[in-house]
Amino acid sequence: MHIDRRWPAVLSLLVAAAFAVPAFAQQPPAASPAPPPAAAPAKPKPKPAPKPAATAPAAPAAPAAAAKPASPEAAVAGGVQPKLLGQYGDWGAYTASSGGKKICFALAKPASSETTPPNRPRNPSYMFISTRPADKVTNEVSIIIGYPFKLGSEATADVGSTDYALYTQQDGAWIKNATEEARMVDAMRSGQTAVVKGTSAKGTQSTDTFALKGLSQALDRTGQECK
Repeated sequence: MHIDRRWPAVLSLLVAAAFAVPAFAQQPPAASPAPPPAAAPAKPKPKPAPKPAATAPAAPAAPAAAAKPASPEAAVAGGVQPKLLGQYGDWGAYTASSGGKKICFALAKPASSETTPPNRPRNPSYMFISTRPADKVTNEVSIIIGYPFKLGSEATADVGSTDYALYTQQDGAWIKNATEEARMVDAMRSGQTAVVKGTSAKGTQSTDTFALKGLSQALDRTGQECK
């Protein structure tokens, strides 16, 4: 299965943005500065300074203005700022724009997480089901696991009585057999839990259990937004 090398990075930014400032999209900002553009404008070429008069002393250089701290909105995802469409049980429905392309996604944290050996440090994990109309992608299942996977290893997602093999890349995982993806999503819509298991580059085994309550409604909402 081919994975666009740019998409895992965008995925991580969207997840970070969705959980870093979950409320700003729902509430109108109160007299706050406009967020920065997604891409920095081209740096203008400096104009030559006029020559001072022979008798005029050189003007002292103006002190540099102190840098202003970035607002939470400015710091989030380099301008990729998701909007929360609704919260359904454990699942949030979001929309965002990356590179001028609209993205809709349902996102959840695991209800429980375990590692073997226990108490190994790791970043939070998330399950992310995305629709990208410009790329003709609908309900693509992605997992951010919170650590780099063991190189060349596969992870698994257990939904009901069926195990789905997952292709891994860095800290991301996607269903290995793309033809099974729609069936997996249908099973998740009517299921209770999805259990994701993987192995880190250091050999730590993880088990993340995602509750599926609200997923069906979240996917219906993202489907309405990104047709």
